[in-house]
Order: sequence, then C-alpha cells, then structure tokens
Amino acid sequence: MPGSTPSLSHVSSGDRHTLLEICRLLDQAGGRAWLVGGGVRDGILGLPQLDLDLEVFSLPAEEVRRALSGRFELDLVGESFGILKVRGTAIDVGLPRRESKAGRGHREFAIATDPYLPLPEAAARRDFTINAIYYDPLRDEIADPHGGLPDLLAGRLRHTGPAFVEDPLRVLRGMQFVARFDLQPDPATVALCRTIGMEDLAAERIFAEWSKLLLAGRTPSRGLKFLRDTGWVRHFPELEALIGCEQDPRWHPEGDVWTHTLHCLDAFADERLPDQDRENLVVGLAVLCHDMGKPGTTRREPDGRVRALQHERAGVAVARRFLEGLTNQPRLVQEVLPLVAEHMAPAQLHKAQASDAAVRRLAKRVGRIDRLLRVARADALGRPPLPAWPFPAGPWLDEKARLLEVHRQPPPALVQGRDLVEMGWQPGPHFKSILDRLYRAQLDGKFNTEQGGRDYARRLLGAPEGDGFEGQD
Repeated sequence: MPGSTPSLSHVSSGDRHTLLEICRLLDQAGGRAWLVGGGVRDGILGLPQLDLDLEVFSLPAEEVRRALSGRFELDLVGESFGILKVRGTAIDVGLPRRESKAGRGHREFAIATDPYLPLPEAAARRDFTINAIYYDPLRDEIADPHGGLPDLLAGRLRHTGPAFVEDPLRVLRGMQFVARFDLQPDPATVALCRTIGMEDLAAERIFAEWSKLLLAGRTPSRGLKFLRDTGWVRHFPELEALIGCEQDPRWHPEGDVWTHTLHCLDAFADERLPDQDRENLVVGLAVLCHDMGKPGTTRREPDGRVRALQHERAGVAVARRFLEGLTNQPRLVQEVLPLVAEHMAPAQLHKAQASDAAVRRLAKRVGRIDRLLRVARADALGRPPLPAWPFPAGPWLDEKARLLEVHRQPPPALVQGRDLVEMGWQPGPHFKSILDRLYRAQLDGKFNTEQGGRDYARRLLGAPEGDGFEGQD
C-alpha cells in the first residue's frame, strides 16, 4: 500500500492549486470543505487523483456560489443535487444531502441538500467505506466515521450502512471496485447484495460499470467472482450459462468455461494498450464473450472427449443478445461480434499455413486483425498451467497481415463504381454484384493494383453492353 493517510500528492499541480484556493475561499466564508470519495481513496493508493469532489459543510448553497463565483466560472448540475462544477478543472463542489428512496432503479431518489447535516450522517449515504473517507486539505485532517481507511489498507470492500440497499447500481460498482483495487469483499456485504434486485437500472449505467471493469480492472476475474457470489450473475444469463460448462481437460485443465473466461480476462488486462480505451473496450468485450457459444454446442463424444464444434459461430447470436442488453451502441456491438466469430481463426490458419488470400479474406470478415490477435492471445493464455498454445500462430499471422497491409483494416477495394462508369458501363443495381465479384477476385490475389483491377474487369465482363454482367469467373 503506497500510503496510509490522504494527501493531494497525486493531484495535478493546476487542480491542486485551484482546490486549495476553493477551500480557502469557503473557509473564509464560514464553511468547511472536505475532499471525499475517489479523490481521497486514490490518493491513499498512490493513484492519480482524477475525481475531486468537495463536500461543503456549514454554508448554504447560495453562499457557496457567492464565495466562488467572483473567482471561478461555475456550472450548476441539477438544482436538487446542488453540485457546482468548476469549469476547466476536475473539481465538483457540493453540499451534504439527505436521500430517500422514491421509486425503482438508480435514479428514483428524493434528495434534499442540508449544509448542517452531521458529517457521519452525510458519510453514511455513500456506497462503500473506502469512498466515505473525508480529508480537509487546509488542516490536513481526516474524518473517517465508518472505518474506510483501515478497510482500504486491509484490502477490504465493505458497505457503509443500511442505505446501501436503496441503490441497486452499487452491486455493479462493487464488481468493478474489487477488480480495480484487488479487494476482498466483506461477507456481510456479499450477503446484503444477494437481497438486492436489479430493478429498472438504465442500460447506460450498467454498461458504465462493466466498462470500468474491463478498462481499469487489475484483476477482472475478481469482479466476475463477486458477480457470482452475490447471485447477480443471474441477471446476465449468457454469462451464467458458462458456469459448469465442461471442457476437455487435455486442452483446458483449468476447468469449466467460466473459469477459462476469467483467466482470459486477467490475461487481457495484463496486456491492455495504454491510453486506448476504445480498442481495449472492443477487445475486452470480445474476450468476455468469446466462448458464449460453448454451452449450446458442448457434447461428450463416445470416446469420452468433450467437444464444442463450431462454438465460435454459435456464439455470435448469444454474444449479440448479451451485448445488446448491456449497451445501446450498435456500432460497438458490430465491432465485437466478428472477433467472437473468428477467435479460432489464427490457430486454424496457422495450422493450415494458409495463403495470402485467406488472410485477406479474414481481414475482410473481422475488420481489424490486430484486435483479433489480442483476443486469440488472451484465449491462449487462459488455460493454466498449459503454455500459451496456439502461438506462434499469433506472430505468424501478425507478420503476414503486416506484409499484406491488412493488419488494421481490410484491403480497400481497388475497383469502384466510378471506374466501371469510366470504362463505359451504365450504372444501376447490377453494379453491386459486379463490384462484389471484383472484390472477391482482389482478395483472392487475381489483381493488386487499380489498373490490374480494370484489366480484370474487362476480361471478366467483356464489352459494356446490356447490364454488363454476362461474364463468368
């Protein structure tokens, strides 16, 4: 553990200066500002302090605005929440507030700010004790009424109080926290989570927590185990089906498909690309989903072998159902599904010592071979204690894809509709069929330049008469 007390040592210099100035202005106005939440927690852990949330006591909202507006540009985030965002910084300024459940889901709360609320009571509305540590940067003082600091130093995730059950999103927050900070969930917290239903959580809020698991989780398997231990895996039936789905122990000594998937996610997390969240999200989701076709295809052969033939193809529909329940981003789903469908291809092509044409066709199907290789590598690493078979399939395919310039994109079509028009053909609905045939020929290596494509089109189609589609391959 890098430190044992809060500080501002991992706040950027600009935000640190602004934060201290805000605290001084509020102090002079008669209030007291405490840093709380992720900014305190991450500072203790020696991580960059990016979430800087100040909670101001003993000063009404209007006086907080008056104290700061002469020096800073402020944006009010919802009258009921009473949060002021300080423009150009990562700093939010808010008041203590009372909350009461007013309906189903994450957003249905009646909220009233109260600058005179006792700090222990304000802290009790927070989700986990590690997020309920308060730090006064002016006086270098800590307030920790619920024991968050010893929990954090012990690597323990514990809910703050009885109000925890009012917000079902907190279970998924627990999932990503245990993965991000390698925490051991308190048994009482796990038991409490078992009593909470998902209710009407918005898909975007659910997806935000899954994204944090995949993008920031040091050990994603911990998060998935938390999901299972709390019973919340039942809300994701495509994942729940992996539990107990057997595999052939010769190739998967680690156990069932669930166990394999957890190992694969940890392998993926070990090799995430720095500062490339989109790429990591696409690949991470593909790793999470890559074997979802196995429960529906696994069979035990007469000789005792366990096989899941064509599970990668069968998994596309299952993964689509899972992803569309998780996010309303169709483009993201469409980027993930080909990686699920083709995650066996690197090993298969390597074994066959496949042709350049086969690699080009693979690039057309998946879009990004570099992404596919990351998924296949995580799959290969997810079978301890076996070594990372089937690599050298990875380096082999990587080299071929780079030489063919299809590593990060499929080959661009060398013959376009405008080329056919320039060659004398009349445009029409038949153009699509013609261009598709020409592109398949390009992938097969029958031409590799624009002029070669034009020459091939002339040989294929003959003179530009009629619909121009009488020629045969």
